[in-house]
Amino acid sequence: SVLWSVLQMELEALRSIYEGDGCFRELSPVSFQYRIGESGDPKAFLIEVSWPETYPQTAPVISMDAFFNNTISSAIKQSILDKLMVEVEANLGTAMTYTLFEYAKDNKELLMENQRVNTVTSVSNNTAIGTPDVPASKKKDKKEQLSKTQKRKLADKTDNKGELPRGWNWVDVIK
Repeated sequence: SVLWSVLQMELEALRSIYEGDGCFRELSPVSFQYRIGESGDPKAFLIEVSWPETYPQTAPVISMDAFFNNTISSAIKQSILDKLMVEVEANLGTAMTYTLFEYAKDNKELLMENQRVNTVTSVSNNTAIGTPDVPASKKKDKKEQLSKTQKRKLADKTDNKGELPRGWNWVDVIK
């Protein structure tokens, strides 16, 4: 059908535009996820767009139910969805998945402006707290208790700067 070829074209366009983009995920040929914001960004969020049979004549189904979004208040999710629906209305009848993802990317700060960020101090800053009088030599011993295997595991998990690789804590949706 004509509709199917339109979807096929949009699907291929999405695949080529977002090829190699770690934020984009094709869940099925009619369902896509896009992460707005870097991994580790407290204001990052995931949008899921699914195409019903009558898309793009009718609106795609936009969802923010992904586990990734579980720290975002439902009010903010709703306001993001409302703003996305305005975009949908403006683009009905055209391939709009890319437009929606790009709109969310361009307006991330605005969409998430009311999201409270819980700042978690990183563990590395807390090593000195509570043991100011421990001589340096003792501290050194502690460090060397890592076995070679432990060190190797640590090195495998992180890149050379000690940063965790992108997506190391992503949840596999397909399971």
